[in-house]
Amino acid sequence: MRSRRLTAEACGKVNLFLEVLGKRSDGYHEVRSLLAHVSLSDVLTFERTSGRITTTVEFGDIPTWWGRCRLLRKGDNLTTRAAAALREATRYRGGARIHVEKRIPICAGLGGGSADAAATLRGLNQLWGTGLTVDELCVIASRLGSDVPAMVHGGWVTLEGMGERVTPVKPVGAVPAAKGAGWHIVIVNPGFCVPTRDICARYRCTHALTSARRKFKRTVCAAEKRDIEAIRLGLFNSLEGTVFRKYPLLGMIAGELKNAGARGVLLCGSGASLFAMADSRQQAHAIAGKIGRTMGPWLWARFAKILPDGVT
Repeated sequence: MRSRRLTAEACGKVNLFLEVLGKRSDGYHEVRSLLAHVSLSDVLTFERTSGRITTTVEFGDIPTWWGRCRLLRKGDNLTTRAAAALREATRYRGGARIHVEKRIPICAGLGGGSADAAATLRGLNQLWGTGLTVDELCVIASRLGSDVPAMVHGGWVTLEGMGERVTPVKPVGAVPAAKGAGWHIVIVNPGFCVPTRDICARYRCTHALTSARRKFKRTVCAAEKRDIEAIRLGLFNSLEGTVFRKYPLLGMIAGELKNAGARGVLLCGSGASLFAMADSRQQAHAIAGKIGRTMGPWLWARFAKILPDGVT
């Protein structure tokens, strides 16, 4: 007998490389990105029912009240939309009760909503017994958001196009342990949201596309080797300058993270979160302590690990 209940962990992400390319005829931008999962995660519980699809949300210690309101707004919950899309695609006749424990900040560039949607597609595919393959789930995911196919796929991936072209970045040789040196990060969030659509409208490509393409290939090669030093050198986000001009506070926070000893600092997606790389958990604690004293206790900060094997 199939289980009526299932619990899943939905890990957030950081973009180790993000290049926004030219605008398409439909107004959307294409991207080229290298994405890795992090240990910061939401927890979702699914229960199979014979009725409709419902979602409840429990908020942990996360910032942005505006983001909470947006998540709870009718029709704007990616988790419910993902479940409905799976049911429509498979003509499944039942429903589900979904409970989300939010630990990832909302509208923060960390892929929390996409991770929840992906976990919903994979979790309900198992719970409902609808039997879709990962590739078939990714087709549904591509209709929900540009990061959702990558989160469905799991592991380290590159994204191209509008996010629908997902390529696994498989490790060459043994994968270093996630507890090892260099995979520790501090994630910080200032407590406000940065609208992605506004940033993309303001963004103007000023870097050389050929140079950026070479840098992308070098960073992907470093990722295949899980070479943390080379990955640090390849950190890149073409939206960072645009975001920092609109929100100077984020640029100040990035500078303070570097002054505190971070080995690499980068904006997460279009913001407003940033992540800072450290050599050890002890150094990550020291960085968080220094920026807390400099910027004040209002700054949300959490320790996490980049997951070199893609799973917790």
